[in-house]
Amino acid sequence: MTTTIYTDGSSRGNPGPGGWGAIICADNEIKELGGREDHTTNNRMELSAVINALVYVDESDIEGEIVIQTDSKYVIQGITSWVLGWQKNGWKTAGKKDVINRDLWEALSFASSGLSISWKYVEGHAGHPGNERCDEIATSFADKASVMLYHGALSKYPVDLNAEYKPSIKKSLKKSSSAKAYSYLSLVGGVLKKHTSWAECEARVKGVRGAKFKKAFSATDEATIAREWGVNL
Repeated sequence: MTTTIYTDGSSRGNPGPGGWGAIICADNEIKELGGREDHTTNNRMELSAVINALVYVDESDIEGEIVIQTDSKYVIQGITSWVLGWQKNGWKTAGKKDVINRDLWEALSFASSGLSISWKYVEGHAGHPGNERCDEIATSFADKASVMLYHGALSKYPVDLNAEYKPSIKKSLKKSSSAKAYSYLSLVGGVLKKHTSWAECEARVKGVRGAKFKKAFSATDEATIAREWGVNL
């Protein structure tokens, strides 16, 4: 049996009040989960959603393959790549700094150990039904808004998890290399900086090993890039 888990996290401010949401689909049954913290970050909520979903699976004695669908590259890259290095380095980054959100990374490592998990990235806010519902749950908890969590048969679930979706055309156009930049971001030694011109950004990253840089097309895009890199703006 394959269990599919959909997750998402949200924070109103980074840090600020936040929430997380998860949908577990196992053996033709749906279980929705959600939670909240008064002072948190988006990345912590993304991690919390996955951790709580896996704990539920374990406590429910659900066996078999697990597919986790998330819009957080931070979570996927962290658990499939970065964690091993952090553990070997005593939970220090390559730059010898303390790993951010170590407590949750340790919890996720423990929760996922011994499980057969496939990690699947889905674009956020692009019409993916599972992701959209998780976002609704997460933002409702962040805002202390009322939200009914479903638990019951898949056949009666009001969300069609198999509905076809297509990435937003608007988003695709915004990410075109020819589009006008809102800003340029660079990450050097774990420190994120914003630049008004490519020349300024290039001067910071050129010849620096491990440096990252990217063009942003809006303030929202800046936040998304920072999240993917595992840092805060």
